[in-house]
Amino acid sequence: MQEWTREEINQKAKAGYAIVIPLAATEQHGPHLPVYTDTLICEYIATESVRRASNQVQILMTPVLSIGCSQHHLAFGGTLSYKSSTYLQILRDIGESLITDGFRKIIFINAHGGNDPIMMQTANDLAVQYPIWTAAASYWSVAGQALTDLNAAEMGMVPGHAGGFETAVIMALRPDLVKTELLGSQHKSREWINSGPRGSFIGKHSELTGFDGYTDAPHLATALKGQQYLDAIVVKVADWLIQTVRSMEAGGE
Repeated sequence: MQEWTREEINQKAKAGYAIVIPLAATEQHGPHLPVYTDTLICEYIATESVRRASNQVQILMTPVLSIGCSQHHLAFGGTLSYKSSTYLQILRDIGESLITDGFRKIIFINAHGGNDPIMMQTANDLAVQYPIWTAAASYWSVAGQALTDLNAAEMGMVPGHAGGFETAVIMALRPDLVKTELLGSQHKSREWINSGPRGSFIGKHSELTGFDGYTDAPHLATALKGQQYLDAIVVKVADWLIQTVRSMEAGGE
């Protein structure tokens, strides 16, 4: 979106383009990864997926929202966050801006766990109030089976937080930002994280993302594995975008 003029964007809205809003975060990722980790991952996945999907459907992407709801990371420092109520209003404001701009197909793609429930609520609220289509998903939900097929869990929790999985992905994207000398091989596990059935939640004060603010030891991470994961995610997210836009188009106004 940021590369087009207002006239060009207006034309795309009138032509029925779907528009993707990528959601990320700026927050602590342990002692070894940059606080921009989720945004680096989100920007790559969203950009490459939208580029791939644009070969088959009319689709556009907004700039990445690089600050999210990261209240559970503030205690560790190095974090910017909106409160959940603020973030809900921000996402609603962005959605309503796009509706005013003329867009009628709004899709959220997320790369930070704390954003997920708020994103889902916003997509629901917008579709209730306005005569539009909405959709929302986090990349790990869309690409979960593909990552299982790649045995991504050999790295640790998927996607986890600043563990082997995210470390491998940042090694592929920005190896210069990974503090490799701090990639410890031992980390206290918290087996209850993500241990319930799908759709459930269990959490503990100060340890929502594990001991010392991250989920697992990152020492097994490699750039090669990280790129394999990214490639698989992009294919699945692009396919989901294509299917979603076509479903919207088939459903009519």
